[in-house]
Amino acid sequence: MELKVSSLAERPEMHGPVVEMTTSWPEFVLEDPVGAFHYGRIATELPQHVLFAEDERGEVVAQAHSVPFALAVESRGELPALGWDQVLLWAFADLRRGVRPDTVSAIAISVAPHMQGHGLSALMLSAMRDSARAQGFQEVVAPVRPNAKHLEPRTPIEEYAHRVRPDGLPHDPWLRVHARAGATIDSVAPASMTVPGSLEQWRRWTGLPFDTAGDIEVPGALVPVHCEPERGYAVYVEPNVWMRHAL
Repeated sequence: MELKVSSLAERPEMHGPVVEMTTSWPEFVLEDPVGAFHYGRIATELPQHVLFAEDERGEVVAQAHSVPFALAVESRGELPALGWDQVLLWAFADLRRGVRPDTVSAIAISVAPHMQGHGLSALMLSAMRDSARAQGFQEVVAPVRPNAKHLEPRTPIEEYAHRVRPDGLPHDPWLRVHARAGATIDSVAPASMTVPGSLEQWRRWTGLPFDTAGDIEVPGALVPVHCEPERGYAVYVEPNVWMRHAL
């Protein structure tokens, strides 16, 4: 299969097919307030940081979003504990203020459900690295969402992130893709994404009753969702793993 990778800056007419591509993200992940406000802005305001792959028929089968931001400035310097949310806020604050970026952060790599398992995630990660290098950046960082962590939501993220196979590569498949591309683990982002919602919202997002106080395991969630029935809300705080790619 031949795939063509382009950016939205090169192919602005593909904006619709790219943003409308079907993904397999759990519904509640899409309800993160920071992401809900800023994610769509990447395609319109930073099109050079949106890459997509199309097959021989011109169908968009994968996409990669990233954002440039300034890490080596006062009050930053280290990758944030608030991970994915924080880097989106930094990136668009820097864009608004005209601050020169020095780093690119991956935001999401998505593969159409019918094309999963064909190595497209690795292809798009490689394309993201190449694009950042071509734009003059020397590092790509990524708040990685370990894609098998949901199978053991009560395992501490620090333990899970550093678990390795006999060959020394990470146990988690998505962390392993990054490691094979040359990335190293920097740190854990314990509160990379926060999704608050009413009990009714969580019931709609998950199909679960959300009528019990405490931690509730939700399909697709990396850690349990904390439920407060007497107060009428539940909150999901997702940890990610910061990985650094030197270019």
